[in-house]
Amino acid sequence: MAHFQKKQAGSKQEIPTSAMPDVVFMLLFFFMVTTVLREVTLKVKVQLTQAENIEKIEQKRLVSYIYIGPERLPNGQLGEDKVQIDDSIIEDIGAIRTIMYDKLLEEQRMIVSLRVDEESEFGLLTDVQEELKQASAFRVNYSTRREN
Repeated sequence: MAHFQKKQAGSKQEIPTSAMPDVVFMLLFFFMVTTVLREVTLKVKVQLTQAENIEKIEQKRLVSYIYIGPERLPNGQLGEDKVQIDDSIIEDIGAIRTIMYDKLLEEQRMIVSLRVDEESEFGLLTDVQEELKQASAFRVNYSTRREN
């Protein structure tokens, strides 16, 4: 009586992994290109006010932010209200005119977004608005949170 043996394949089938480093590199490159890191370190505390009707700005690269709020001190306390543009606190309010005028020369479609703490004094905000008028920065908006 003959014994039949089932023929087995001589080679194992494996998943090809030779292209895996290329795929990983492409994913890494994609995330490096599309990720934008936060560029500004906040030195003032900003708790935005709430509003019902808000509009989202689609082109964020045209927006230049001005932060107004109490200064964060090293021991965790809050100081007087200050104005922050980019990473620096502006001590002289008149310097806002020069800074924003220079930014306006670089990008004429620039929108100035004021991020004001809800407990800040209105006089400082008025002074900043006056400096923006002097710098011919007329495209101004106010950042708020959506009211629940």
